[in-house]
Amino acid sequence: MTHKAEHNKKRILMIDDHPMVVEGLAQLINREPDLMVCGQAQDAPKALQAIETLKPDMTIVDISLNGTNGIELIKDIKLRHCELPVLVLSAHDESIFAERSLRAGAGGYVMKLEAPDNLMNAIRRVLNGEIYLSAKMSGKMLQKYVGSSGKPMETSIDRLTDREVAVLQLIGLGHGTREIAEQLNLSVKTIETYRAHIMEKLDLKNATELVKYAIQWVQSQY
Repeated sequence: MTHKAEHNKKRILMIDDHPMVVEGLAQLINREPDLMVCGQAQDAPKALQAIETLKPDMTIVDISLNGTNGIELIKDIKLRHCELPVLVLSAHDESIFAERSLRAGAGGYVMKLEAPDNLMNAIRRVLNGEIYLSAKMSGKMLQKYVGSSGKPMETSIDRLTDREVAVLQLIGLGHGTREIAEQLNLSVKTIETYRAHIMEKLDLKNATELVKYAIQWVQSQY
């Protein structure tokens, strides 16, 4: 391939902490005549540094990263680079995280189970400034707005903030309060406050109910 041909390709930064996944996706993307992967990062600090250094045309972000919640990373990216398109590619249930990703600034959400053609379609649409969601998720979001009031129907998880969702997810993955504090770079006291808020919003009576709920919720995402 000539240097001119590469120069005309849209450059994509992959942000994912699973090297084998990134390698496989990079091979798929690099086969496209108009797309190429210009680099990869496995956590938020490296991702933000790579954006500054590589100046990609787009980033593809996973929700779960080493020591970081992907939603928070998207917010940081859009704060620093408001024009940079972001596409979320994740194994996590789109019905829970797609709308949160869009609110954070992402242009689309794709499940890792989707066919490669759907991923390429999503990449090109987000690069063009469009919003991409699966047909199933688009339908779900429309169904949330019912009745003459046009107010969205709220689920239990919808009551939680993005940070509370991140804490709940880590609880469900078996992490203790101190581990969660270290991963999210917050104090133990702050995590305890988040736990209390989660229990109140989900009407859970004690820590045992919280852990049980969190485990079941995490398992339901896959």
